[in-house]
Amino acid sequence: MLSEIVPSDYALEVRNLSTAFPHDTGKMAVVDDVSLTVRPGETLAVVGESGSGKTMTFLSVLGLVPAPGKIVNGEVLFAGKDLTTLSADQLREHRGAGIAMIFQDPLTALNPVFTIGAQIIEVIRAHRRVSAREARQQAIDLLERVQIPDPTRLIDNYPHQLSGGMRQRTLIAMAIAHNPKLLIADEPTTALDVTVQAQILELLAELRTEFDMGMVLITHDLGLVAKYADRMAVMYAGRVVEYCGINQGFAESRHPYTHSLLRGIPRLDTSPGEALKAIEGQPPNMATLPSGCAFRPRCFLGSERADCAEGRPDLQTTDDAGHFSACYHWRELSQGESD
Repeated sequence: MLSEIVPSDYALEVRNLSTAFPHDTGKMAVVDDVSLTVRPGETLAVVGESGSGKTMTFLSVLGLVPAPGKIVNGEVLFAGKDLTTLSADQLREHRGAGIAMIFQDPLTALNPVFTIGAQIIEVIRAHRRVSAREARQQAIDLLERVQIPDPTRLIDNYPHQLSGGMRQRTLIAMAIAHNPKLLIADEPTTALDVTVQAQILELLAELRTEFDMGMVLITHDLGLVAKYADRMAVMYAGRVVEYCGINQGFAESRHPYTHSLLRGIPRLDTSPGEALKAIEGQPPNMATLPSGCAFRPRCFLGSERADCAEGRPDLQTTDDAGHFSACYHWRELSQGESD
């Protein structure tokens, strides 16, 4: 199981985490028995379709599950403490200082009625006793560190006066204000053009190295995963269905869902006009999951197999060290399949 690869010096360890919301049928689990680790100085990519539980997993880590949802099981171990047992005030001591998160849309993440300088200064003074003047200079230094031009002038600008890329850099400046041990980046380049995407991700990679941060990259873009991540956790219907190193995942995927995602990526060696292979069907309704494996109705391996319909497969180690799959039939997979 995952305990086989847990290092002693992890930046974050999530153990059997489950988060649920009330539903007419009882409780609806949106994060279901998730376990993963992040080491210092590495990037873990968390991938999957919209609604797979990626963001909710890390909102749970931060204690930010929107009401009426709540964590119903599991542990979140950070800095020697289980964050699920802390009070709201104790959690605030860790958020921003030890763990920081960059949210998906910088325009909505920033308060439109305050200057970016005021917002960065607020973050600085929330965890550090400094004067307003010192905090302003630190904010200018942070803006310069994230490569915003002329920070002395732009610090007094409002979010709407900045480009999308500069707003995202402002969020990064806020996130690194206290040199966090863990940085969670939730789709950090979704609203940006390709050139700015590359700049932002290169900046994050530099900061990860500089501060020896563990980083979580939540994304649906497997191209970004291949270039910037060290390991990957593939999520489907609130569960991790494959967990491995990047080279393992791309060269020898061990779950049909991962395999299907990879077949939908444009490749340079495909014939002109050849259609991409989309995954049939739609992601499941979390309130009415099918029996057995949640991916079964869309799976090219097990849609009609009795064992896939009867039992839900747990993550199990495969032939490769550090490679885990939640599929009964992972041995049948090969990267050259076409059906």
